[in-house]
Amino acid sequence: MTKPHIETIPILPLGMLNSFLIVHGDDAILVDTGLPGSEAKIFKTLKKHGLSWLNVKLTILTHAHIDHAGSAFGIKALTAAPICAHVLEVPYCSGQPPKLAATGPFGRTFQKTGAIERPFPYFKPDEIMTAGEMGLEDRGFPLKIIHTPGHTPGSVSVLLENGRVIAGDLAASGVLLGGILMRSKPKRPPFEEDQLAVATSLELLLQRGCKTFYLGHGGPLSADRIKEHVSALRRVQV
Repeated sequence: MTKPHIETIPILPLGMLNSFLIVHGDDAILVDTGLPGSEAKIFKTLKKHGLSWLNVKLTILTHAHIDHAGSAFGIKALTAAPICAHVLEVPYCSGQPPKLAATGPFGRTFQKTGAIERPFPYFKPDEIMTAGEMGLEDRGFPLKIIHTPGHTPGSVSVLLENGRVIAGDLAASGVLLGGILMRSKPKRPPFEEDQLAVATSLELLLQRGCKTFYLGHGGPLSADRIKEHVSALRRVQV
């Protein structure tokens, strides 16, 4: 049996913003939908694998900030696939303004632009995760969705075989928003609701054997780099 393949979808160039397609045979799972208007970029990646919108069986949201959930409503119309999010993320899916705790100067400057708070087509997830873990083996995908709070209360990560994990915005790498340069250097994303909860969630993923961390901004990062990042989070609490 072939193993699922992770394909990075470049929503913004140079790794500044990533969504991901998990391809398993003729089926696919979309992880995050990017900014509003990202449908064409996602479809291009589907075509690369000889797939169409109908091959997408599920959309998983790592969290519901505009840059990760902005096209969810439009993609649901194209795929008819259910949208899965954690119950604690439902308020953000429904239009509640996100809690923006800037992690540094760039985050504070970025917040002033209002870009992260722009409205987008809101929605109610079709599948609402309430447990700490949800397996998709019964749907033919050897992966698990794990509740990993910290960036937002309902942030989740997607665990695959061979120590691979799509961890959303639990960490970032690069400069400014992420990506561009120094993509092997971990850092905090521009916003983070609970720094110590992030550290705990990353430690959980490391304990689960995660070796390669695919991220929404920059990445991927190795387990060793994530360990360094966790140590930094534990040392300095803002």
